[in-house]
Amino acid sequence: MSNRRARNNKISVILLFSILGVVFLAFVYFMQEKLFNQEKLRYMNIDKLKGDKSKVVSEDTAKKTQELWSQGDQILITADGGIKKIEAAQAYQNKNYKEAQAKFTKSLEDYSNDPEALIYLNNSKAVAQGNELTIAVSVPIGRNLGVAKEILRGVAQAQEEFNSKREGKDRLLKVIIANDNNNPELAKKIAIKFVRNSEIMAVVGHNASNASIAAAPIYQEGELVMITPTSSAKSLTETGDYIYRSTPSTRDLADKIADYIVNEARKTNIAVCIDKKAKATVSFKSDLTWAVYNYGGIINTAECNFSAVDFNSAKILDKIISNGADALLLAPSLRYLNQAIEVARANQQQLSLFGSHTMFSFTTLKEGQVSVNGLVLPVAWYPKPNDDSNFVTNATKLWKGVGSWRTAMAYDATQVILEGLQQTDNRQRLQEILQSPQFTSKGASEPIHFMQSGDRISRGILVKVEPGEKSRTGYDFTYLK
Repeated sequence: MSNRRARNNKISVILLFSILGVVFLAFVYFMQEKLFNQEKLRYMNIDKLKGDKSKVVSEDTAKKTQELWSQGDQILITADGGIKKIEAAQAYQNKNYKEAQAKFTKSLEDYSNDPEALIYLNNSKAVAQGNELTIAVSVPIGRNLGVAKEILRGVAQAQEEFNSKREGKDRLLKVIIANDNNNPELAKKIAIKFVRNSEIMAVVGHNASNASIAAAPIYQEGELVMITPTSSAKSLTETGDYIYRSTPSTRDLADKIADYIVNEARKTNIAVCIDKKAKATVSFKSDLTWAVYNYGGIINTAECNFSAVDFNSAKILDKIISNGADALLLAPSLRYLNQAIEVARANQQQLSLFGSHTMFSFTTLKEGQVSVNGLVLPVAWYPKPNDDSNFVTNATKLWKGVGSWRTAMAYDATQVILEGLQQTDNRQRLQEILQSPQFTSKGASEPIHFMQSGDRISRGILVKVEPGEKSRTGYDFTYLK
């Protein structure tokens, strides 16, 4: 009898723990579903963002995002400017715009290449005058300061040219700067803030294709025009008709370099190194493969992935050469630029060297040296010899140099927005204007036209690394064709 009672007690305990286990699992499932729905609401419920004033983004997230956002009331680029820049931001924050103007001007006297200070100086003038036009720009200040400043210089130059002609007469341009660090999740949060801020008429950004692709659906659903100056992945503009790019797509850039490699350099077996985690470089290789094939060449089957955990430049080069390649093309994302330079060093001038537009960097010249001598790559823009265009003249005056293709494409993106805003200050109407087949705007080197897809009609140009002194590294990028 006692054995039966003990057995029954044991069964009861087992049943009790089983029931508790089921309840616990159900609770865990419920909480996971709740968290999932909260995240979904946070990032995708754009109708809420546009109409409902409920707090879709948590207060903590909003505070952190606010720290990466400024129109002049805080400093995002601390590498440039001293105490005058800090004092100028404090004056702006206190709405003392005349003092802010004076101190941003003083800061620029010591740091003339600082695009952030020039933007905030113009913002001070715009807000003081009132009824300003407002746009935003998102750049990777914390991840790649050099690229961020290149983009900001293009926006700052366009703003300076626009405002200097209208001060005291017409509406001036104000630019809000955000730092997305090329982080897709952060880009989403910034895009949400841009959409919710009704004064922002359009956005210049983002930089990396991964960040732009992540943010694009938010702009599309929020009906806010986004023009990226640097993201080339072809899938980006497939998001919708509010998404544009002022730079050529990977398809156009790949075709430009493929034509040169096969038909002029006479190389037909091309090995390609990419970052498989970056959509732009994967897109570039796909487009390059078709272009090379169309011109009569092939892509070597040896795999070269900069983001591989076992990446080894020497072993990769041995494999590429033993596999019959007669040319090597490097297409890294910016975060793997140093790995691309390692491969160039390992090459030791054995294979003819080519690259994607991401290889256009001061780092390539400084660190690559003789290893990258002769490197040919496509870029969206580069000044021709003796170029005396307004863009080049003004860039030289402002920045003591012509700047990079990123500067020119950011300038072009801002010019497109300004051209549209001369006809409307309504977001939806702005998109309709840009979508018109008749729309055109002046650019750094040529008029800007878009296809219905939002892609710019442009093939870009080729540059080549040669010995020179302009960059003070011993090597320069030079115009090729």
